[in-house]
Amino acid sequence: MSKQKAPGEPETQKADEDLCIPSVVPESLSAAEAVRIAAVFKALADPVRLRIFSNIASHERGEACVCEIADVGVSQPTVSHHLKKLREAGLLTSERRRTWVYYKVVPETLGPLAEILPSHRTGSLCA
Repeated sequence: MSKQKAPGEPETQKADEDLCIPSVVPESLSAAEAVRIAAVFKALADPVRLRIFSNIASHERGEACVCEIADVGVSQPTVSHHLKKLREAGLLTSERRRTWVYYKVVPETLGPLAEILPSHRTGSLCA
């Protein structure tokens, strides 16, 4: 039994040819790019790592001493472990200055993430 539209009733569903799916990715990723970007997402997928990364990225000097970012609710050895994972993923660089280590965000690592995350792009896959 099909539902018929009453006269004057607005159309609630569009025909398939009227649907438009926005283009999310400008081009398909290569296998190597997918592995590299997946490692970055994996590193940021942990809530503690994401907080640590955010603390460093939002620091007013563009860098942060480990002593300034250690208050994320876990022990210092755990913070060190997470910082190591973020460095291995290429998200952070570190520099030792006397007894402290300072961390900076590697901006080039964020570019590929921005390429594949949804945003307000003009491209689309419209019928």
